[in-house]
Amino acid sequence: MTPLRKKPTKYGGVFDEAGVENKIKAEEEKTLAPDFWNDKDEAEKTYQRLNALKDSYYPWKELIAEIDDLSELIELYSSEEDEDLREELEGQIKAIGEKFRPLKTKTLLDGEFDKNNLYLSIHSGAGGTEASDWASMLMRMYLRWTERHGFKSEILDMEENEGGIKSVTIKVDGPYAFGYLKGEAGVHRLVRISPFDAQKRRHTSFSSVYCSAEVDDTIEIDIKPEDYRLDTYRAGGAGGQHVNKTDSAVRITHYATGIVVQCQNERSQLMNKEMAFKMLRSKLYEYYQKEKEKEKEKNAIAKKDIAWGNQIRSYVFQPYTMVKDHRTNYSTGNIQAVMDGDIDDFIESYLHWQKED
Repeated sequence: MTPLRKKPTKYGGVFDEAGVENKIKAEEEKTLAPDFWNDKDEAEKTYQRLNALKDSYYPWKELIAEIDDLSELIELYSSEEDEDLREELEGQIKAIGEKFRPLKTKTLLDGEFDKNNLYLSIHSGAGGTEASDWASMLMRMYLRWTERHGFKSEILDMEENEGGIKSVTIKVDGPYAFGYLKGEAGVHRLVRISPFDAQKRRHTSFSSVYCSAEVDDTIEIDIKPEDYRLDTYRAGGAGGQHVNKTDSAVRITHYATGIVVQCQNERSQLMNKEMAFKMLRSKLYEYYQKEKEKEKEKNAIAKKDIAWGNQIRSYVFQPYTMVKDHRTNYSTGNIQAVMDGDIDDFIESYLHWQKED
């Protein structure tokens, strides 16, 4: 058996293990205090810090232990001429590589709000019925992605039309939801033989995706009553007993920025209003940040015209199959997997590209 590559040194000790574990212990001790839940907001923040520490420490510690154990096995059996053993060790190396990849990707999520939940909006653009269908396909792609990763997704507002949807806003709850999906913001282009065209001609359609992080109450966004208009209306579409019977849906228009948010998914007007204001705060924060950092506009998450020339990614079904990101140049021919939510390679490529840029 050809000797496998030996690891020259132990990986243990890479972390300041004692320091990190002391921080975890200190946060855990706070949760045991008898008055811990007297301040609910501070208690939740403590748990968030504790979970973040554990999430960034224990997976790496476990992986390092596996590498150390495997290194000893390789060293012990490196002279053995046993093909079955070699295959087993190589399988373990591959498994460690698969565990390492998502941990490595997470180290790229170091933005101020990368850990936060996400509001993701999709709008159909040029292409008519085709574009509406394309927007619904993108919605399904992102919903499948959240399902794959165990994230919670909730459709806050959806405007349907012939062939699909005109617009939809989805809230994605999960650790690093914004960090993972922020690179999806932009124009997405579809090329295919139209199922709506009796002559089976090839059509090009566009839809845009907009991303904003959910911001907590510690971020001060001053919204005065004279700054916006609040409209209520009857929710549309399929739903429970409250849908189409009361003016429970809420739309808020912010005068200065032109930002419009709306929510119709909650059971009462009060709940829809609360969620709509959360969305508005999120989008206003994003807007004001960009205003302050116009010199960095090339890296900003911005809305663009939903048409040719502005696309960040193309999805081609005919005459060949390919999905290509025009920023990173990453591409794949497995378009069906992508449309089924397998977009991790695109996410990872974008994060590396953003870091290098």
